[in-house]
Amino acid sequence: MSRSAVLFDFDGTLADTIPLIVASYRHTLTAPDQPAPTEAVIRSWIGRPLLETLEAHRPGEGALLVDRYREHSTAHHDTLIAVVPGAADLVTALQERQVPVGVVSSKRADMVRHGMRVTELPHVDVVVGLLETTAHKPDPAPLLEGARRLGIDPADCVYVGDAVVDVQAAHAAGMAAVAVTWGAGEEDALRALAPDAVARDVDELRTALTGLLELDGGSSAPTS
Repeated sequence: MSRSAVLFDFDGTLADTIPLIVASYRHTLTAPDQPAPTEAVIRSWIGRPLLETLEAHRPGEGALLVDRYREHSTAHHDTLIAVVPGAADLVTALQERQVPVGVVSSKRADMVRHGMRVTELPHVDVVVGLLETTAHKPDPAPLLEGARRLGIDPADCVYVGDAVVDVQAAHAAGMAAVAVTWGAGEEDALRALAPDAVARDVDELRTALTGLLELDGGSSAPTS
C-alpha cells in the first residue's frame, strides 16, 4: 500500500537532541542521596511526556522537577542541539514534491519550532506538540491529530521516529512506521516491533520512503 504524507518525530529524528535531553535529565535528577540515572535509562524515557516521566521517577515532585528540567534545557538548548545530516534536505525535497509533511512530538510545539529554526529545518505548517492532545505516545492521539491537521487519512500517512513509543503509536494509529536508529532507540528493540522499515541514516530513510510514498501517481524517491 502506498502512502501520501509523512509525519516526523522531532527529538532524535529530525534533530540530534539526545545530548541535550540526557544532560537535562541528569541535571534535574542528580541529588546527594541519589545518583543520576544512566544514559541508557534516560534514553528509554525519550518520547514520553516530561511530567509523566519525572512524576513516575519521583512521585510528588514531578511539577517541581519539570521546572528544573526546562530551566536547564532552555539555557543549553542552542549549544547542545545538533543537526541530523541530510534531514533538512529530505524535508525540503518532500515539500517540493508536494508531499504533506508534519511534525508530531511529545515536547511543546513552540520548543519544536524553535529547535527547527536552530537546526535550519524548513518550516512546516503542522506541528503537534504536548499541549495539542490529552493522550500521548504510545497512544495514537497525537499522530491522529497530525493527520487530521494535514487533512490526510491516517492510513495514508507514514510516521518516522526513533523511539519504541513512536513505532507503537504509528501501529496504533494505523500508519506505516519507519524507525530510525540515530536517536534514542536501540535497533534490536525497534526491529522487534516490526516497523515497515528501519533506517540507519537519512539516505536509508530516503530509500524507505521511496517504497512507501505515492508521488505524482507512482512511487518515486524524494531527491534533493
